[in-house]
Amino acid sequence: MESPTKAATVKGYLGSGYKVVASNGHVRDLPVSRLGIDVENNFKPHYINIRKKGDLIKKLIKDAKGATTVYLATDPDREGEAISWHLAAVLGIPLEKTKRITFNEISKTAVKKAIKNPRPIDMDLVNSQQARRLLDRIVGYKLSPYLWKTVKSGLSAGRVQSVATRAIVDREEEIKSFKPEEYWTITAMLANEDDKVFKSRFFGMEKKIELQSKEQTEEVLAAIEGKPFTVRSVKKSVKQRNPAPPFTTSSLQQEANKKLGFSSAKTMKVAQELYEGISLGSAGTHGLITYMRTDSLRISDEAAEAARLFIVSHYGEEYYPKTKRVYKSKAGAQDAHEAIRPANLEYAPTNIKSHLSADQFKLYNLIWNCFMASQMASAQFDTVSADIECAGYTFKSSGSTLRFAGFLSVFAVTEENSDDSESTTLLPELNEGQMLSSKEILPEQHFTEPPARYTEASLIKFLEEKGIGRPSTYATILTTVTQRGYVNKEGKSLYPTELGVVTTELMKEKFANIVDYGFTADMEAKLDDIENGETDMNDILAEFYNDFAKELDSAMATAERRIIKTEPEPTDIICEKCGAQMVVKSGRFGKFAACPNYPTCKNTKPLAKDGKSLKETKPAVPVEGEVCEKCGAPIVLRQGRYGSFHACSNYPKCDFTRQLLQEIGIDCPLCGKSVVTKKGRNKTVFYSCSGYPDCSFSSWDMPTKEKCPTCGEMLFRKKGKPLLICHKEGCGYKQEIQDNET
Repeated sequence: MESPTKAATVKGYLGSGYKVVASNGHVRDLPVSRLGIDVENNFKPHYINIRKKGDLIKKLIKDAKGATTVYLATDPDREGEAISWHLAAVLGIPLEKTKRITFNEISKTAVKKAIKNPRPIDMDLVNSQQARRLLDRIVGYKLSPYLWKTVKSGLSAGRVQSVATRAIVDREEEIKSFKPEEYWTITAMLANEDDKVFKSRFFGMEKKIELQSKEQTEEVLAAIEGKPFTVRSVKKSVKQRNPAPPFTTSSLQQEANKKLGFSSAKTMKVAQELYEGISLGSAGTHGLITYMRTDSLRISDEAAEAARLFIVSHYGEEYYPKTKRVYKSKAGAQDAHEAIRPANLEYAPTNIKSHLSADQFKLYNLIWNCFMASQMASAQFDTVSADIECAGYTFKSSGSTLRFAGFLSVFAVTEENSDDSESTTLLPELNEGQMLSSKEILPEQHFTEPPARYTEASLIKFLEEKGIGRPSTYATILTTVTQRGYVNKEGKSLYPTELGVVTTELMKEKFANIVDYGFTADMEAKLDDIENGETDMNDILAEFYNDFAKELDSAMATAERRIIKTEPEPTDIICEKCGAQMVVKSGRFGKFAACPNYPTCKNTKPLAKDGKSLKETKPAVPVEGEVCEKCGAPIVLRQGRYGSFHACSNYPKCDFTRQLLQEIGIDCPLCGKSVVTKKGRNKTVFYSCSGYPDCSFSSWDMPTKEKCPTCGEMLFRKKGKPLLICHKEGCGYKQEIQDNET
């Protein structure tokens, strides 16, 4: 399998005759230092073993040689199929003898069913992945040197990322060129004979009239002044609102961004954790959702029946529709996997909340509720609309009340430009011919607004509608364009940097196809054709490369340096060396304050971002009674990437540092010295022996004074879980504890 977590989950479903091991993703890839594709020899790729995977590959080869049967159970998509193909090559398994198994959910039933039904590796799937990889490598390695020559050294180009950047640049141009247009509305506050007041909006006459000026509005106001309002018609009806389908990768990323504020990358990371398996205490480890990379809306008959039973038993018969809901996937969707849904409805979010992190619970709850709502009855609203006449002009009023909640009792997808709530405006009882009194006439001036900047959610929706990229690539696309400096994120809004604008303009001018929406979407369709066995990988590569090579030769022959004008972001820090106002610069480890008079003045300072303004970080604090072990200078307390630490005050002449250690009152199980807390990357706490590096003990789980009743070894408190576990290999002892126990 690909993931150690997933391997551990699946191992729990199989007997002692199976060994489940992880490849940790790809084991082979194109070389980093060169193109790795022989374009003159039918685009033959030169794959090499990934450098850091040497020891793992040796172990996998040893495991495979000691087994009677090897099952390749990587993820059930193009990428997973390619990883299995690479693994077969590394392990020396002939293609015709491979046993490829896939499952849409990590459950005991699904895993055992897959083992009983192995298949050969699907080379159409593999070639589709290879074609994408080779296309992206050709664009990246051939185009990047041109960008170094014309824009900025160190830049990299991407086939789909360049199109995503263009979309953001195009939207920014729309915003800048937008010219607001004036328009007016008229709202009449009307009342019936019982003096119940309600709103009615100006519509026009037989056809809608757009009020575009104050003069036009005043003409209407003059005509209706002092005139009676009469109800011309009243329509009452029952309106139905149907639930949204279960999530695909795209719609999950969009909704998690809108409702939870999750980035696409965070959504996919948490979804991966839910798919691979979560420890549910005494219930064991279970995958909680189906495979999270899919654009299909299909769900299995078993899942639909389980949902029906749950809805009827928890909500009532009336909450289930008369016929089972079936959603049709969009044209071109890959239907190999189901939509994203809970793998087992026995594990309701509230019942297993204590076993999930905050983010896991939020996303699992979102997936659970969307799936459940997708199978429920429609919501019903009583609606009333009335046309009201005054001086030949028509005013309209409408209102609705919820008649039957249906799926809304569980979940509603956030609509675009909506506050996610149904109108609850109530109208008084109105009858045709009824006279109404005017309480107030409210004219109001408005101006049209420019289109909103893309958010991650709206950009994903745009890419999906245009057929650009695939569900599994959206998170990577968004991460890449921001990391490469083409796009910045402010709140939820995405906007292009000057680098992004200049690069996009250059690409439009010299490589129009690469950033053309239609061309990129057409390429995605061709990759699908390869997957479906309808076209040859090499034909697609040759067709693309022939035109691209000509464009590249032409562009290189006329390459000119483009100037990027960027205004440095000011800080509120004054340089103590020369008196200038310091500005923000970006370095390897993030932003810092620098003197604008560089290189005359090379003063820099670290920065801490606190909301809107940038301020200097707190100065080093002297530590009383502590001196440097190297030079004897006083020790100071400093702030670093991973929290506080002790350092020599004579830095940079002396580079002595020491991490802050806190004893927890537990002796090291290896050497008997005290165990202390340390901080790793992302400020994550772990436990280590104070005798490091002489003693190698370390653990993410907290050691305790408790002893394992099975083997007598030390028990550890599982990180983030109310669980004591034994670390001794082969023991497997677990004991649930109360959250308030230490």
